[in-house]
Amino acid sequence: MELYKKLNRITGWIVFAIASIVYLLTVEPTASWWDCGEYIATAYKLQVGHPPGAPLFQLIGRFFSLFAFGDVSNVALMVNIMSALSSSFTILFLFWTITHLAKKIMLQSGEVTDGKMYAVLGSGVVGALAFTFSDSFWFSAAEGEVYAMSSLFTAVVFWAILKWEDEADGIHANRWILLIAFLMGLSIGVHLLNLLAIPAIAFVYYFKKYKPTTKGVILTGIISVVFLGIIMNGIIPWIVKLSSLFELLFVNSFRLPFNSGTAFYFVLLIGLIIWGLHYTRKKQKVLWNTIILSFTFILIGYSSFFMIIIRSSADPPIDENSPEDAISLLSYLAREQYGDWPILYGQYYNAPTVDLKDGNPIYVKDTKKKKYVITDDRKGTIPVYDPRFTTLFPRMWSSQKSAHIQMYKQYGKIKGIPMEVQKDDGTADIKMKPTFGENLRFFFTYQLGHMYFRYFMWNFSGRQNDIESQGEIEHGNWLTGFNWFDENILGLGPQDNLPDSTRNPARNKFFMLPFLLGLLGLFYHLNSNKKDTLVIALLFLMTGIAVTVYLNQYPYQPRERDYAYASSFYAFAIWIGFGVLALFNILQKRMNPKIAAIAVTAFSLLLVPTIMAKEGWNDHDRSGKYAARDFAANYLNSCEPNAILFTNGDNDTFPLWYAQEVEGIRTDVRVVNFMLASGHWYIHQMMNKAYESEPLPFTLSYDQYQNGVNNAVVFYSTNLQGYAELDQVIDFIASENERTKLTLTSGEKINFSPTKKFKLIIDSADIIAKGAVPEQLADKIVSSINWDVRQNYLYKNDLMLLDIIATNNWERPIYFANPSSINKVLGIEEYCHLEEMVYKFMPVKAENFISGVGGVNAEASFDIFMNKSSWGNLKDPDVYVDRESARNSIIPKQNFMRVAEALVKKGEKENAIELLDRCLEEFPESKFTYDMYMIPFADVYYEAGAMEKGNAITERIFEIYSQNMDYYNRLNSRLSQYYKSDYEQALGVLQRLSMMAQINDQTELHNKIDSVFMSSFKQ
Repeated sequence: MELYKKLNRITGWIVFAIASIVYLLTVEPTASWWDCGEYIATAYKLQVGHPPGAPLFQLIGRFFSLFAFGDVSNVALMVNIMSALSSSFTILFLFWTITHLAKKIMLQSGEVTDGKMYAVLGSGVVGALAFTFSDSFWFSAAEGEVYAMSSLFTAVVFWAILKWEDEADGIHANRWILLIAFLMGLSIGVHLLNLLAIPAIAFVYYFKKYKPTTKGVILTGIISVVFLGIIMNGIIPWIVKLSSLFELLFVNSFRLPFNSGTAFYFVLLIGLIIWGLHYTRKKQKVLWNTIILSFTFILIGYSSFFMIIIRSSADPPIDENSPEDAISLLSYLAREQYGDWPILYGQYYNAPTVDLKDGNPIYVKDTKKKKYVITDDRKGTIPVYDPRFTTLFPRMWSSQKSAHIQMYKQYGKIKGIPMEVQKDDGTADIKMKPTFGENLRFFFTYQLGHMYFRYFMWNFSGRQNDIESQGEIEHGNWLTGFNWFDENILGLGPQDNLPDSTRNPARNKFFMLPFLLGLLGLFYHLNSNKKDTLVIALLFLMTGIAVTVYLNQYPYQPRERDYAYASSFYAFAIWIGFGVLALFNILQKRMNPKIAAIAVTAFSLLLVPTIMAKEGWNDHDRSGKYAARDFAANYLNSCEPNAILFTNGDNDTFPLWYAQEVEGIRTDVRVVNFMLASGHWYIHQMMNKAYESEPLPFTLSYDQYQNGVNNAVVFYSTNLQGYAELDQVIDFIASENERTKLTLTSGEKINFSPTKKFKLIIDSADIIAKGAVPEQLADKIVSSINWDVRQNYLYKNDLMLLDIIATNNWERPIYFANPSSINKVLGIEEYCHLEEMVYKFMPVKAENFISGVGGVNAEASFDIFMNKSSWGNLKDPDVYVDRESARNSIIPKQNFMRVAEALVKKGEKENAIELLDRCLEEFPESKFTYDMYMIPFADVYYEAGAMEKGNAITERIFEIYSQNMDYYNRLNSRLSQYYKSDYEQALGVLQRLSMMAQINDQTELHNKIDSVFMSSFKQ
């Protein structure tokens, strides 16, 4: 046994070393897309990220960032390495978890012999390395996100309860329970997923302490879920909620200073804990003493959230939701800005609203009045739905987008039940209420099938490609690697001789071997130890199916969500390890057990982790990729000094935050996220100076953007003729007198605008003096810019945008990442000039204007493209172009083309050719397969006189689409119907190419295209 313990430790660290080497070799050297830029930036300077926060992640990330040794370009790498090491430590604890459980099985049949020992170690190695190379876990291991560290906490707490199981009868066994409580408290500061291990932990405790009975198993399950609920819905929110109630009482009622109630509350809480520990120790109440100690250790871990309040009080540049006190922290933890969704009971997507009920009032600190004041009583803000359209376990609930409803109907195959409802005008209408069966059908087909089991099979069977999928058969499905099975059983179409358009590095074929080995291990485990099988099954289900039920996801998620289920895949990896034991159990009866163990381990390693590593390496190797950082720098460097840049979503904001906050790139530019500006706290922060950027210009005051104030400004129908000057309307709204307000039937007064027709009066002399327009465009300055608002309200962020435009008065350059995103409020696309990656707003009508994408400033863009831009090393043959980098590359490629097109029109053909050459050099066809959107590139080459280059693109597009046509013609009748629109699109592309070839005297290519085109009609 001593030899086993020694080998178990050594082998575990060897597996850890392998995982560490893998992750360190494939880690991304800088910030990644999505939330990584925000996490790294907030960790580096201990700022406040998006709700509900990850303070422990940030604190540890800050520690790792110190090892950049002053080189800010290495800060992201250090934080990414933190994720890599968190992941490899997860693998270490997974190995020890598998060997612990495997040893229990082996001991059931006597002492651990050499053969059994090697089989146990082999099961740990295979299971741990299979998880090492699993798609979802490897993805998180290479970037600075919270999921790698969250998986580590899950692995450690589950390992810790197994260590307790070994020592359960000892006098110091409860130290493991206290460690688990502390780790769970700490994990709240990373991610809540770790808490889902509680039911599995509870059953380990039950099976060790009690003789199992049906009643006991049911009761343990109920208690474990209750305990989980106490932590998630009790301790986490109510520790803060009680603090906020004490704070309101002490400040508003007792007239004591701010934070006095919070201080008294925590003194009282600590006093009660000390008294409880003393009392239970004195009375020898061991269980209650342990419960209080566990509660205390959870609070100690949870106390990492004090960092959020402390740092928010310092007003850092990134301070999301500004949670500076207990009251605002409660809203922050509750993620109120993201809204709520039904889980166990609620409405269907088409449920009529029959009433409105009151929400919780919003309190804001008023330093002048020295108390917390209500800025929004939230009366009548929560909809009450027609009870006929509500149901238990609602799965189809979102009415936000028509696309959601369409997908509900598609996946649920909804026919519905006709129900008569009353419309607002008193007339009757018929709505089709979904049946509960249709509701469940959507749950099983979409939420379970598409949003969980598809991801599960990615990891253990194979993946079609990394293109995000909404259910179509050519994107993001799982596969096996067996062509007949994938074509006929999974219905993915022919898998041999696939066209180049389907080329994707993330096509991974595991031939179902990890899945089958895990399935074998599951049945072996069930046959060998039913108690432990139930424990692992609970871990598997709670971190997989239960997460799916809780999230209740609507269709058209903005990205794939497999990272949320990594702990579930962790549990399945345990069974992959047990698959080795199952094979050993069969083989040892026919040969020497020691040789059988070694042979089975080697065979399993070769067929599972080795194949997974080989197939997955190219699409998980992020070394050498700088796309997110470089693209962010390009956005910032496209702006003039002291500019204001309006952005929209995560991927055109978080990388920019990283570039500014960590690497100090263009900190004179103020990045304004238009979506976040719907929060009062964000607008307030825009009123502060940030680095070299002065406060943004506003007419409305701080209080007029307060929470609950000016959430919506309505348009009042008046007899006002023509267009009103924007600055006068803003002054009107800001004037704070009764004439600016409308009185609603409820008695509430809200601000209104007298018109939806706005204009900016342009003083050309002033514009020229301020240098707001280049000299060569001075004679093109317009006298006014007029537009109509296309919506019925001005929401807070809309008002902010108009306020800045009016108040700025052309003092600072204003840019938009995407002018179409604000077109409903600020219809000025025609005055937005593309300058490489951004659009500059100028009082000059843009050349080469296209609705939705603005105009083009060719000269400025050419200079930036050629001299000031980097593209993330994506052209390197060894650099994997991940899906997000590919998607974000569409914008600069189109911008290259539009600028080149504008240069040709200006007669600068050599510059146009040079620019397109640079584009195709940075985004080569070998990495970015040509599609129909490359046709304009060929057109521009032809117009610029570069006939051979135009021909090369045309011929390659023809080759790709002729392959597509061949593929479509091989499809069976069911799939050909699915591809009907793609087929018609391909025909349209070939027709366009034929015309281009004819115009440009490409006779041979013209004949080829016509031949394919005509043969398509015959088929």
